[in-house]
Amino acid sequence: MFLNSLSTLVKFFIGAVAIGALLNAFNISADQVLRDLGLTPDSIFAFVLDGISWALPNFILGALVLVPIWIVIFLLKPPGFGR
Repeated sequence: MFLNSLSTLVKFFIGAVAIGALLNAFNISADQVLRDLGLTPDSIFAFVLDGISWALPNFILGALVLVPIWIVIFLLKPPGFGR
């Protein structure tokens, strides 16, 4: 499974570099594309921070519920179950 994920990441990296080189050949830059879309690096960073500030408390709240449930299920499993 790890090798599949690594292989996918390598393919993505190679594809991104190839497309970036092609766009660079046509004098298209990431900064220009972002400006055309009305975005700035600062606005993207703020959007990511807003997403993290929303997701982190919800993740912690969900973990506070799920971890004890998982512990109880783990402790109540019969020996040798799932091997």
